[in-house]
Amino acid sequence: MGSKYVKFKHKVDKESIPKCNIMGVDFAITDMDKFLKFTADNIKDLSGDYICFSNVHTTVMAFENERYRMIQNGGIAAAPDGGPISSIGRKRGYKEMGRVAGPTFMEKMFAISEERGFRHFFYGTTQDTLDKMRVRLEKEHPALQIAGMYSPPFRPLTDEEDEEIIRIINEGHPDFIWVGLGAPKQEIWMARHRGRVEGLMAGVGAAFDFYAGNTKRAPLWMQEHNLEWFYRLMQNPRKLVRRYVTTNAKFILHAFLLGK
Repeated sequence: MGSKYVKFKHKVDKESIPKCNIMGVDFAITDMDKFLKFTADNIKDLSGDYICFSNVHTTVMAFENERYRMIQNGGIAAAPDGGPISSIGRKRGYKEMGRVAGPTFMEKMFAISEERGFRHFFYGTTQDTLDKMRVRLEKEHPALQIAGMYSPPFRPLTDEEDEEIIRIINEGHPDFIWVGLGAPKQEIWMARHRGRVEGLMAGVGAAFDFYAGNTKRAPLWMQEHNLEWFYRLMQNPRKLVRRYVTTNAKFILHAFLLGK
């Protein structure tokens, strides 16, 4: 069940953000440093809104599902999380387009937040993972303000439960709400809670598991050469091989060959 979609007026002008459309998704033409600055400088006006960190998998899903495509395009921005996304952008003439990986963005924002006093709420994953994250955060970012952490049950929430979660989040007065539910669940959750929660929602997928140490992230050289997907495939081939073979093939066909 959960909360319904509500009308929401962006406080930051979406049209002021230059975009590159790839397979129906309007990606922000930006890079890591620019997107960090944009977000930090506008954080108060971004409260109640959401950003997507979109990769090849979510782009293909959006291409094939109109409702999900509307959600991807419905927030303040869709950041080019996957290396192939930013590569396509540069190929189409947007030389300043660089990768904005959700997990990296989140960690860099922690450092900025210690200086600027931003508050953070973490929603998703398991309680064990959240506990591990808290230990590492308190060690590496002792000045970081944690507004709260919440691990939702792995089932649909009742309206009453959802209202309670909204209350818990808002009582913490966060600037950022990091959502680690995995795609497409996290984007759907953010769209449904747009305008109902205080803080900027950011769907960061596996970032919680990376930060907690549950899953090892690809070496930097593989990230820089668009091979992070291959590293993850080697870690969990049974779960990911079908997804990557199918989605990568569709992305190559439509984005690279057909120019969509």
